[in-house]
Amino acid sequence: MGTLLDSINSPADVKRLNPAQLTELAQEIRDFLIQTLSKTGGHLGPNLGVVELTLALHAVFNTPDDKILFDVSHQAYVHKILTGRRDRFDTIRQPGGLNGFMLRTESEHDSYGAGHAGTALSAALGMAVARDLAGGHENVIAVAGDAAFTNGITFEAMNNIASQTKRMIVVLNDNEWSIDRNVGAVARYLHRIVTNERYKHLHDKATQLIERIGGKTAAKVVRRAEEAAKGFLWASMMFEEFGLEYFGPIDGHNIPLLVETFKFLRTLDHPVLLHILTQKGRGFQPALEGQKKFHGLGPYDPETGQTPDGSATYAEVFANTLADLAEKDDRIVAITAAMPNGTGLDLFRPRHPKRYFDVGIAEEHAVVFAAGMATRGYRPVCAIYSTFLQRAFDPIVHDVCLQNLPVLFCMDRAGLSGDDGPTHHGLFDIAYLRGIPGIVLMSPKDEDELADMLKTAMEIPGPSAIRYPRGAVAGVVRKPEPQILPIGKAEVLTDGSDVAIFGLGPTISLAQGLAATLARDSYSAAVINPRFIKPIDREVIERYAKRVAAFVTFEDHVKMGGFGTAVVEALDELGLAVPVVRIGWPDQFIEHGKVDALRAKYGLSVEAAYTQVLPLLAGRRRATLVAS
Repeated sequence: MGTLLDSINSPADVKRLNPAQLTELAQEIRDFLIQTLSKTGGHLGPNLGVVELTLALHAVFNTPDDKILFDVSHQAYVHKILTGRRDRFDTIRQPGGLNGFMLRTESEHDSYGAGHAGTALSAALGMAVARDLAGGHENVIAVAGDAAFTNGITFEAMNNIASQTKRMIVVLNDNEWSIDRNVGAVARYLHRIVTNERYKHLHDKATQLIERIGGKTAAKVVRRAEEAAKGFLWASMMFEEFGLEYFGPIDGHNIPLLVETFKFLRTLDHPVLLHILTQKGRGFQPALEGQKKFHGLGPYDPETGQTPDGSATYAEVFANTLADLAEKDDRIVAITAAMPNGTGLDLFRPRHPKRYFDVGIAEEHAVVFAAGMATRGYRPVCAIYSTFLQRAFDPIVHDVCLQNLPVLFCMDRAGLSGDDGPTHHGLFDIAYLRGIPGIVLMSPKDEDELADMLKTAMEIPGPSAIRYPRGAVAGVVRKPEPQILPIGKAEVLTDGSDVAIFGLGPTISLAQGLAATLARDSYSAAVINPRFIKPIDREVIERYAKRVAAFVTFEDHVKMGGFGTAVVEALDELGLAVPVVRIGWPDQFIEHGKVDALRAKYGLSVEAAYTQVLPLLAGRRRATLVAS
């Protein structure tokens, strides 16, 4: 006998179910998520929390005509299951499989792609205004977590909604978490709403009414009760000051209540905000007990939630080294934008609680905040993923670099981020930072050099940045104490006379592999660890340019504007004509997949470099033989 879930192939199938069946289906979906993601990994906790919400949305609205947007969209797995992708769900985040976020090219039901926070309200408003201009009638619904309301883009959108459209629904999914627990005034504000006892009593009475009789009449009664309840809180609600009529908070796991509420809200002729309360990780005890861990993770045991023990990560080395340095330097402060766990700063926080700052999902503010602290003699360290630091480009230029302030940007996830895909690949940071005057840009080959670079950065009088990859470290033996590196000086690991191979950061292993391959053909290869992208070591470049037949550069970054481009520019400025084989990512967005497979596909390999450089070396050898 099949399950209800087996019968769901489109949103139309959801609409045929009664409330009891929808509740049964919710449990089946939770079981399906827990079992499937135990093999693939993924964002389990957020999706367990939005099962009933997603079912209610598809029971009331009609995608793809109606537009449902999920902020970040890491919580859109249930949406994917209900919109014809259940049979492929075991491919999620796998090579060639479903993307872990909404993707417009994947399904007509994915109205807007995402991967970063704070975009849903602005995009939804754009869709609503486009509908109004075209004379359409479709509904536009933006689902955003409470953490997204700490993001400036969300507030910029709210500032415009009421003045630019008459019909739009915002769903505030309040679970008190982004990846870590939410922080700041917005989180406290929402907490005040949901914990006010008098409001809760009146709201519960209204909820009982809507469940008992349903429909538009009951919803109007609920509205009057909530208006009265709000009077006990304060003169006006923040959202209503923005022009969004506020409803809630209501139970985000009560399907009948959600369905009736959405049926009512779609009849209104003005923008509204529905505040729902959900439980992240609902239905799986390990996810409830480990909120941060189960936000997004790899494979796990579906019974116990246990994950394989991993080796030390670059994030852990960064955080522990910074905490050690802070023991001896009171100027050091650490700043994160809602990512204490991902960046490793949850290891710094207990050791230096007064010098740890989580600003929420607000990267621009994080950078300007750091600049302000730097003007008062502190050494701020902004730990922000490479892909998220893109959001703060102007403050980096205008507030930090233009004023030559000693802010350090530590960019985790620099390079390919594998299963998360193009929204999370850190493939552009060299290009967007290298052109800024005065910044020192570094990339360590291993964890020991990362510690050295952190120590070095604390002595640099102006801005600096360190890029390092996601995941496990190289496993080298570390020095007892980090050392200060000479600024702008590369490390020559092996001398050579035929070719100079530069391996930026962890791609040094590819440089060494290419040198070994060429050695079998009797070519002498210099292997160079650049360490500094800016300032680049011109002395090393000039020395080898006068000796070798070709350069090869490896980098986990797009070739356009990357380290290889910096080498080409340096050669041109030195007036030296040496061919450069640049090995990096092409000028396109790279899909999700396993890192090794993607590198092989796009030519980030020893084999690809060997094929390109060998004709240059062979040509020189032939010329030498002819000359002799």
